[in-house]
Amino acid sequence: MHEYTSTARVWGLTCPGFPEEVSRARRWTRDILRGSPLAEDAELIVSELSANAILHTASGQESGSFHLALAVSAQVVALSVTDGGGNGTAPKVEHQDEDAEHGRGLGMVSAIAHRVVVHDSNGGYTVTAELFVDARPGGHPC
Repeated sequence: MHEYTSTARVWGLTCPGFPEEVSRARRWTRDILRGSPLAEDAELIVSELSANAILHTASGQESGSFHLALAVSAQVVALSVTDGGGNGTAPKVEHQDEDAEHGRGLGMVSAIAHRVVVHDSNGGYTVTAELFVDARPGGHPC
């Protein structure tokens, strides 16, 4: 392959910060990944990350929004959700006890994805979850 070419394909979607947009984000992800063995895991991850953006950041406030990016290559599916910021704390994986009603979402995402990365992004945060094509769910490559 030439060093300036890539076989990765990238899609983006910006959604208003309404709860019903989570189902739109899931449907969008499912449509792009139709036929992929990673589609169901990706749909679950996008659902959780989108809901977190709406519930815990300015994305869910009046005129708020969140942005999704989906990159697909032969080796990896990368799902990113960028929120509107405003809460002052970075998303983090928490290990809750079995009776906890909140705080399990990113833990679930990190259990499904092969890698989860959080980046500062213009006053908000971008959470990226990667699913490796030739690896077991929850497994980590060498």
